[in-house]
Amino acid sequence: MDRMESRLKPPRMIGESASFLEMQEHISAVAPLNKPVLIVGERGTGKELVAARLHFLSRRWEQNFLKINCAAMSENLLEAQLFGHEAGAFTGATKLRKGYFERADGGTLFLDELANTDMTVQEKILRVIEYGEFERLGGNETLSVDVRIIAATNEDLPELARDNRFREDLLDRLAFDVITLPPLRERAEDILVLAEHFAVGMIKEIGGEYFHGFSEEVAEEILAYSWPGNIRELKNVIERAVYQHGDNPISNLVFNPFDSPYRPGRKPARAGTEEQADSSVPDLAGLDSYDFKKEIQEYEIRLLQQAMEQNQFNQKKAAEFLNLSYHQLRGYLRKYDLLGQAG
Repeated sequence: MDRMESRLKPPRMIGESASFLEMQEHISAVAPLNKPVLIVGERGTGKELVAARLHFLSRRWEQNFLKINCAAMSENLLEAQLFGHEAGAFTGATKLRKGYFERADGGTLFLDELANTDMTVQEKILRVIEYGEFERLGGNETLSVDVRIIAATNEDLPELARDNRFREDLLDRLAFDVITLPPLRERAEDILVLAEHFAVGMIKEIGGEYFHGFSEEVAEEILAYSWPGNIRELKNVIERAVYQHGDNPISNLVFNPFDSPYRPGRKPARAGTEEQADSSVPDLAGLDSYDFKKEIQEYEIRLLQQAMEQNQFNQKKAAEFLNLSYHQLRGYLRKYDLLGQAG
């Protein structure tokens, strides 16, 4: 659940897009301060890396940097992990245990997925931020610590606070500064740079000698995909491709490893009934004229949009689904100005 960092330098973060460089400047500006920082971003955007960078660019860089995922445990267990407990505090507590706050004294504590904490735990965290004080569970002694708190969430905390699901006073204290991470789809210039970095790393891991790069078609696929899982998903897709191709050039990508005709629970495709087929044909009776080209275009656009959505905006998969070549699909998307909707 936690890991003490042994590195004595900031973790490497890769990118060259304007949004990435702006984020880096923000990190560098707030890192030296002994103030709480809230990191907000979608899953897979690198919130833990940002937290580590904040720690190693601060004056606490030689002290402990501890991390805990607040969503990974129950309320009672999280409270015991954060604040520690005395022997006999609850069933199974046979000896004194120091909590994360106590062990991070002088350093930094990263609270990931903070939105998942109970109000009681939030109140105790607030007390540590305001006064640097807490008690272990089952104890009466007030302990003092000097801990910098960095928290992260992929939730809208102000909205949760308005709904009384998150303490407003804790949000106020945490939000001394808020670093909002751009999703990968907003960092187009960084996607191939990151992909090549992950590919080279995986080549080394499997004992390969050389990364041949991405073909133009594969590079287009990488850039066209919307990456809902952000950097974490990109890393998985690229490493999977390298492992599957070895030292050979990468010819295809598997975006969804669960995609299989034998996947449990997958409904078999069924041919439409005659009634359903007939219902898709317009009734031309009584019409003076009919714009055939316009209707065909609108029908093709609807099919393309549905196919892209059904295949998670993966153009290669959508092309296979429609029995088109990749370049044929790209031609249709370009024809109807749908490339911007394709991720």
